[in-house]
Amino acid sequence: MNPTFQRLMNEATLLTRSGQLQAATDMIQRALCGDDSAVATPTPPAAPSAPTRNAAVVIDVPARVVPDAPTEPRTDAEQKSQPERPEQWTDGSFTHQGRTLAYKLYLPQRPAEAPAMPLVLMLHGCTQNPDDFAAGTQMNALARELGVAVLYPAQTQRANAQGCWNWFKPQHQQRGRGEPAVLAALTQSVMAQHGIDPARVYVAGLSAGGAMADILGRCYPDVFAGVGVHSGLPADAASDLMSAMSAMRSGPATQGTHAKGMPPLIVFHGDADATVSARNGDAVVAAALGHGNGAPQTTQGVSSKGQRFTRRVHPAAGDRATVEHWQLHGAGHAWSGGSSRGSFTDPRGADASAEMLRFFLAHPRR
Repeated sequence: MNPTFQRLMNEATLLTRSGQLQAATDMIQRALCGDDSAVATPTPPAAPSAPTRNAAVVIDVPARVVPDAPTEPRTDAEQKSQPERPEQWTDGSFTHQGRTLAYKLYLPQRPAEAPAMPLVLMLHGCTQNPDDFAAGTQMNALARELGVAVLYPAQTQRANAQGCWNWFKPQHQQRGRGEPAVLAALTQSVMAQHGIDPARVYVAGLSAGGAMADILGRCYPDVFAGVGVHSGLPADAASDLMSAMSAMRSGPATQGTHAKGMPPLIVFHGDADATVSARNGDAVVAAALGHGNGAPQTTQGVSSKGQRFTRRVHPAAGDRATVEHWQLHGAGHAWSGGSSRGSFTDPRGADASAEMLRFFLAHPRR
């Protein structure tokens, strides 16, 4: 052992035993630093006073001082130096009530300490899959800019040979049962794992996926703060395959029940849709509105590529949320403004993905 160090530590021991604790601490610090410039025979201590009954023994030890955290806002350079969570496009699998769904999840790049993100659950149409739907809607590219997570579950061929969500079967039209239950549970699982803001969780879908989105909005208004239905059908349009085919061809046979408590809703439907009649889009809107509504705010417009549309906005009133209806003139059964890299898209149309995100983010749950 270094003799200087040993000598200093011996001096510190004597100081400690004699009650000169601060001097002992200074000596220990000098020993650790190899400084013997202040070594001297310690001054004999004064006789210690008699201890009181409740006297406490305090031992000081060398300590590293940690400065207080700065109270001023971090500079841009400091913020940029914070670690980033990388952008992710991952596969997953989820099981609930005996049903298993594969899914794809998009997470944008974000700071490690970023606030909770919004989430959009995207439900594909028949014969589609998550990769195809993501490519066609271009939702991930928009979500990257806005800091939004996007979840794409995949229907199984075992559940439906054409990959359709079973919106027309009674067991899949209720809270706590069938596909609505597993989709809501999957959404809540992703929320818990990835720091999702529970006030900004939304659902959107195309065709059969749009019909299921309407069902989820009705059944789980406590989970989903907004709903987007593109070329879909209202929740109670059918009860079996035959009535589903009829509703797709001609619209619902009867006026649907009012969707009380429905979250804010945005609907897109082409008036030349030969697969799902545009009457269904009207019915989705009518069910959300109920009765006694005033005239909507109506705008006529043309997309950047020349497709005309009519946009009707029904502001929130009473216990009814905002409803926005886009009628796409001359459009068929396709995601408006989508990319040709995916199926069932119409690149000429208004950008449904951008408009849905705009609508959703303007309507967090209150």
